[in-house]
Amino acid sequence: MRILVKLYASLAEFLPPEAQSNAFPFDIAPEATPHTVLDLCRVPRVRAHLLLVNGTYVPPAERDTHRLAEGDVLAAWPPVAGG
Repeated sequence: MRILVKLYASLAEFLPPEAQSNAFPFDIAPEATPHTVLDLCRVPRVRAHLLLVNGTYVPPAERDTHRLAEGDVLAAWPPVAGG
């Protein structure tokens, strides 16, 4: 099945060359989870601090169990600091 992956800020270094506007389509197995996708995209889990699926926050405790579905959008951001 196919989802859309979006990687922002410093995670953009893991985008494939064909990515457009920080996003790229990605084919995954039906049992894939957010962590499965990060692993396949070689994004270190510790660097993907904020994960959203279809705009909804996925807490760390659910990132290995939340099943992705056809057409989902998985977006990831690194930790940010500011003031």
